[in-house]
Amino acid sequence: MRRPLLPCLVLCLVGCVAEPASEEAIEPISPETGSTISLLGDRLVPPELPDETREHFEAKLEAAQADFNAAPNDVESTIWLGRRLAYLGRYNEAIEVFSRGIEEHPEEARLYRHRGHRFITTRQLDRAIADLEMAAGLIQGLPDEVEPDGLPNAVGIPTSTLQSNIWYHLGLARYLKGDFDGALGDYEKCLAVSKNPDMLVATSHWLYMTLRRLSRDSEAAAVLDPISADLEVIENHEYHQLLLLYRNETTLQEIWPPAGDGVTSATLGYGVGNWYLYRGLLTDATEMFHQIVEGEQWAAFGFLAAEAEIARSQELRQP
Repeated sequence: MRRPLLPCLVLCLVGCVAEPASEEAIEPISPETGSTISLLGDRLVPPELPDETREHFEAKLEAAQADFNAAPNDVESTIWLGRRLAYLGRYNEAIEVFSRGIEEHPEEARLYRHRGHRFITTRQLDRAIADLEMAAGLIQGLPDEVEPDGLPNAVGIPTSTLQSNIWYHLGLARYLKGDFDGALGDYEKCLAVSKNPDMLVATSHWLYMTLRRLSRDSEAAAVLDPISADLEVIENHEYHQLLLLYRNETTLQEIWPPAGDGVTSATLGYGVGNWYLYRGLLTDATEMFHQIVEGEQWAAFGFLAAEAEIARSQELRQP
């Protein structure tokens, strides 16, 4: 049985930064034996995909591989080959593809953005921050651009942009390390380029939680001002529901437990855990974070964040 993380939760409320476990010993495992090591020292192996989903993803990967073979130095074909590998849980291979692309195109922000994302997935947070900072530098002064979806939503309309994804993932990496001051600046920049309801709710959720961890409660409350129940959200429904919970416009019983899949549970669960935390319900928060990491969808950001909470608590308990 894991020990409770109450000391960490109390300290995080007053903005104390405690680092997760050192990354020096974290190296990706080969695709044959697993994908990575968790922040808690556990081996993480991608969950099995449903047959229909896996066959669909494999067909998309085959097409991306053919495009890459035809134009191995092309940025677009490199990006899509890496993305298609990642959708199948082949994260380390995706990182290798993005790395080769960076060797060919060292000024291409998109390659750093995507490799940074997968460094987050594989718990290599310092490397993720380095990549995403590089991407942020490369987009300075440039117009934003819509980022095409690899996994289209129900209406087929992309909801994120290159710049919003760079700032969003950079903020996440810093948040996971407990660097809430650093994450705050990134999420504020992300909010400035979050131009539709989906990005508004996703960014506002993490910005709100960051401000609460910094005990800047009045500023956190202001983040909720643009949020309403009638926002036309296409895909980020869980973040929307959580923001309405924070606004007291819905109840915990209405959103938890969820009817959705493991990613939905991890996303909502981490928000609910923080909702408990803000109310001083430390035992409930502890139980929620541990419940999340017992699931299988470890690439979900809510899973990552719950894992980081527990990792930080273990660091704090060490002599």
